[in-house]
Amino acid sequence: MKFRAKWIPVAVSSAGAAVLAGICGTATAQPNAAANYPTKPIRWITPYPPGGSTTALSRMVGDKLAEAFGKNVIIDNRPGGNTIIGAEAVAKALPDGYSLLLGGNTQVILSLLTKPPFNVFKDFAPVTIIAKTNYILVINPATPVNNLQELITYAKARPGQLNVASVASGSSQHLMGELFNILAGVKMQHIPYKGGQQGIIDLMGGSVQASFSNAINVIQHIQNGRLRGLAITGDKRTVALPNLPTYAEAGMPNYDPKNWQGMMTTGGTPVAIINKLSAEVGKILAMPDIRDKLIVSGMEPAFSGPEKMAAQMKADYAEIARVIKAANIKITE
Repeated sequence: MKFRAKWIPVAVSSAGAAVLAGICGTATAQPNAAANYPTKPIRWITPYPPGGSTTALSRMVGDKLAEAFGKNVIIDNRPGGNTIIGAEAVAKALPDGYSLLLGGNTQVILSLLTKPPFNVFKDFAPVTIIAKTNYILVINPATPVNNLQELITYAKARPGQLNVASVASGSSQHLMGELFNILAGVKMQHIPYKGGQQGIIDLMGGSVQASFSNAINVIQHIQNGRLRGLAITGDKRTVALPNLPTYAEAGMPNYDPKNWQGMMTTGGTPVAIINKLSAEVGKILAMPDIRDKLIVSGMEPAFSGPEKMAAQMKADYAEIARVIKAANIKITE
């Protein structure tokens, strides 16, 4: 029998999420549970709409995890509330390792800007960082600039007139834009959307002029000329767009926003189960075909293990807090 990640694109209420989370396990994991773990399907909640880069990442890793464990890994898209609905379902699930979250620094940002129904450092147990996601600053081709420095000059002459799309207020994209404003000495106007696709459509249509977008979501549009890429995060260029410079190459070496996706589970899950999950994900990320797929998608494999992921979350908390204070960011939209 072949096991693989199964995809369930559903959206439920927070009450329904709590009920479904309870179904994911029938008893609290015992100390010796890791020896036979898993004995049933694992539910991996992706707190974003289906069809994007996060679903592709969870399916890519989930398929291999299912093969390794001999149990299905159910990819459960649970969008809403800027990831809060999906994250809450995992935070309140049984701590038995059968409820996972594709999480990242978005949950850290939310803890600083809102009052989510979970404590990011207590209600989740880090398993491992999976990949660092590179973001591209893209503009509508009608905007009369050809590189990053020209955009900065153009924006300085037009404070508040350039609109920048993001997936939501308080998202990583929102923070990236505000950090860019601070370091470049410009003021571009943040325009939040409910998800990324409509923002990209409006960017191509000219309703907004720029976006700090996940690379995988805009690479094709840059290649076909519908968008213009100015710079990409990370230490090196992406193979998909070899002519696109990094921010350092484009003249902003101090602009280095970090965005990553990782695996979390419910706080209180036995360490042995967490380590078993982490070890398998590490093996998967070392596979040449997985590494190649991630790189082509504008991502970088970034296995960390539980301890380093926990340390990264704490470091992000301190860094993001400084950006929020400097930019006076508040969620009002």
